[in-house]
Amino acid sequence: MSNSEKQYLDLLKMLLLEGKEKNDRTGVGTISKFGYQMRFDLSEGFPLLTTKKIFVKSIIHELLWFISGSTNIKYLVDNDVKIWNERPFQSYLKSNGLLDKYPKYSNSWKEKMLLFTKRIKEDNDFAKKYGELGPIYGKQWRNFNGFDQISWLINEIKVNPNSRRLIVSAWNASEILEMSKSGLPPCHTLFQFYIQNGKLSCQLYQRSADVFLGVPFNIASYSFLIHMIAQVCDLEVGEFIHSFGDVHIYQNHIEQVNLQLSRTPRQLPKLKLNKEIKNIFDFKYKDFEILGYNPYNPIKANVAI
Repeated sequence: MSNSEKQYLDLLKMLLLEGKEKNDRTGVGTISKFGYQMRFDLSEGFPLLTTKKIFVKSIIHELLWFISGSTNIKYLVDNDVKIWNERPFQSYLKSNGLLDKYPKYSNSWKEKMLLFTKRIKEDNDFAKKYGELGPIYGKQWRNFNGFDQISWLINEIKVNPNSRRLIVSAWNASEILEMSKSGLPPCHTLFQFYIQNGKLSCQLYQRSADVFLGVPFNIASYSFLIHMIAQVCDLEVGEFIHSFGDVHIYQNHIEQVNLQLSRTPRQLPKLKLNKEIKNIFDFKYKDFEILGYNPYNPIKANVAI
């Protein structure tokens, strides 16, 4: 068993054993603990979980979407990525007085959401009005009060690699309420880079972590980001350190967690990037290749929103 996957499974086990029941914004309820950390040595392999299939396409497209600075789901919808659809859909229902007519996760709700995403894809005006999530990750990464943090970060890594200020923040306190309207205030709030012996490492602080659904995506996403930045800055990859605030399992994910814990991890895959890419903003989905990924079947669970 790789140390990377073991750490994640140990986190699930710890929450089941030590976590405390805690109410939350969604009303679903969680088993929660405050404060935790995992470390992933990226030389061991790419930390993509094997005990359930992780949909790499969604992670890559979401990351490219963040880096582009976009905050509208149209790019994701156009690429058949569904992970951000529910929040703007719920906002659409609310603004049109349709919440009671389409109860969340009912068959009618699912059918209506398919029609909603179809219209996002086909109608630019509709997408502009109802696909916007507000000043979430992409906006903060590329335009934090007028400042492009990603461009600054890349340049600073190249010219000042010993800096202790290689930080990107998505938590813009003045815009949190606006983010909450259709999107979600950033869960992964701040990340810092560190260079030692030609290797690039990154530590992420995540204020709120849905361990079953969200954390596997976060681990992979920031590991992709480390590889991408290392390549364009002529560095090797080091570690991904994942630090948490409120780390939790939702009460409606317990059965799925136990199923995942019953599975024996397999060998980690490898990541191959297009070596021709030398600018962080030039990466496209086709520039990523995962080699040797052999996961168990996916485990479905509802997102708490």
